[in-house]
Amino acid sequence: MSDKNLLPIEQVIKKLEYYCAYQERCHQEVENKLYAMKLDKNSKETIMLHLLENDFLNEERFAKVFVRGKFRIKKWGNRRIEKELKTRNISEYNIRSGLKEISESDYLKSFNELAKKRISQIKETNVYKKRKKLADYLLYRGWESDLVYNKVMELVKK
Repeated sequence: MSDKNLLPIEQVIKKLEYYCAYQERCHQEVENKLYAMKLDKNSKETIMLHLLENDFLNEERFAKVFVRGKFRIKKWGNRRIEKELKTRNISEYNIRSGLKEISESDYLKSFNELAKKRISQIKETNVYKKRKKLADYLLYRGWESDLVYNKVMELVKK
């Protein structure tokens, strides 16, 4: 018998309010938390509704915070950010809204800095292997292929 099964709904709500206030959460994360607590369907719906009505849970806000964080801290490109948001079941509207948080100039500046930093770290002498390593690195991080290939050709000359 687990303590989580015995918690009254008011305590569960308080726990989830704290969980959502500590860091922005998407609906899926909260639903997973509720699932782990093994609550009945009515309780889950009541709690989700409470969190939404009291603005503890807001997917558009989550998408914006997620985009800013992954772009500024992890240097991810739009493709990777979009893919990660889709895995969290964020709507297309909220994904687009979140991606608007990045200005075109900041996006290109960050991309150029990342590419230059990475090329200086690659010790490969073979031009083709060096190009591949740089391209793979940038593509994995979610930068658009046309940007990547133009930058690779610019930075790695024969």
